[in-house]
Amino acid sequence: MTFEELNIIPPILKALAQENYTSPTPIQEQAIPPVLAGRDLLGCAQTGTGKTAAFAVPILQLLSKGQGSKPGKRPIRSLILTPTRELAIQIQDNLEAYGRHTSLRSCVIFGGVSQKPQEAALKQGVDILVATPGRLIDLMNQGFIDLQHLQIFVLDEADRMLDMGFIHDVKRIVAKIPSKKQTLLFSATMPPEIAQMVKTILVNPVKVEITPVSSTVDKINQSLYFVDKENKQKQLIHLLEDKSIASVLVFTRTKHGADRVVRDLSRAGISAQAIHGNKSQNARQSALGNFKSGATRVLVATDIAARGIDIDELSHVINFNLPNIPETYVHRIGRTGRAGLSGTAISFCDIEEKPYLKDIEKVIGKTIPVVTDHPYPMMITTKPAEPVVKSRQPSRPSRNKPGSAQPKQAKPASKPAGSSGGKAGSPSRPSANRAKVRGKS
Repeated sequence: MTFEELNIIPPILKALAQENYTSPTPIQEQAIPPVLAGRDLLGCAQTGTGKTAAFAVPILQLLSKGQGSKPGKRPIRSLILTPTRELAIQIQDNLEAYGRHTSLRSCVIFGGVSQKPQEAALKQGVDILVATPGRLIDLMNQGFIDLQHLQIFVLDEADRMLDMGFIHDVKRIVAKIPSKKQTLLFSATMPPEIAQMVKTILVNPVKVEITPVSSTVDKINQSLYFVDKENKQKQLIHLLEDKSIASVLVFTRTKHGADRVVRDLSRAGISAQAIHGNKSQNARQSALGNFKSGATRVLVATDIAARGIDIDELSHVINFNLPNIPETYVHRIGRTGRAGLSGTAISFCDIEEKPYLKDIEKVIGKTIPVVTDHPYPMMITTKPAEPVVKSRQPSRPSRNKPGSAQPKQAKPASKPAGSSGGKAGSPSRPSANRAKVRGKS
């Protein structure tokens, strides 16, 4: 099938050709026609399936109808809500590319930067607004954004919205937009909270499901290294001695872990940068730009920050830490092997991550091949014993253990010879009075 067969208008077809889009991906082929027909849509698709164009292209076409030159400020007619700054920027870049031959205007807003330029863009009027939840609510509360003319609402990466704690913000935003609108919701997974949201905000939706989350791309070569936690960094450096590994996206579980990996790689003479939520927007964009251009060989990221990273020629993904959610493994390795190219996904597993590995292999329906010939084989093969926590006994000896000041004060106070004017049998009153005095000092 071709984009012409999807009845895309000439200005957008011209732009797609300039972007070297030759034929639609499966999700574009299945999603564009019902969206153009005005239907609500539920898209179940992973990152890398081409879903951005699946909603961006028909939105541009629908809003182009009867555009003309209308006087006054342009109202926001489409809102695309997405969880991360990187993904928001990527969507905005795609809208500008696909819509370069239309007269539509789009704008992206996100937190972590000054809102002044965003205010200026909004004042000029925009047709399509791409936003992250926090900054959108801020600007709505300040009166810079009016959504009463909204026609098309897109909720992208809904499951990640849930993971990041944005679901309540999303509900607040939905309450502020018109009830009569076209809604498109995309999610790689369908947890119960998202399934419930689908029932409340979509009306008789068309469901499009591409590449079930339980499957992985066959052209990705997966391998597993059992390695102790303290040797993971050495194993990573050893692998990167292979100069044929041109570009590597390394996933860590935490932000601090990402920074540690970068520091150790830099000491070993390997160019690396980190991208995570503690980095400024400029630092994140700089790191991503350097990685895409090849100036940086290794990009170390957390899962949330990696949403929106779209690199066609990424050769390797390395799981420095295995994720505790098996679907996340599928998303991670799906970063490589794009655009018809082969890819390699390497995972490190220590003894504490073995339960995660079991869940991952159950979801993907296959056993990941284990590499045994490497310099840092796992030596710790049993999990450390859980510390035994003794229950506290209310017996008298336990109250006399070191560090318990209260019983020591109570003993002399109970002796008649030690009382200083207080009533016999009332040792607690003097100490209570002293506490009051101390509290006033």
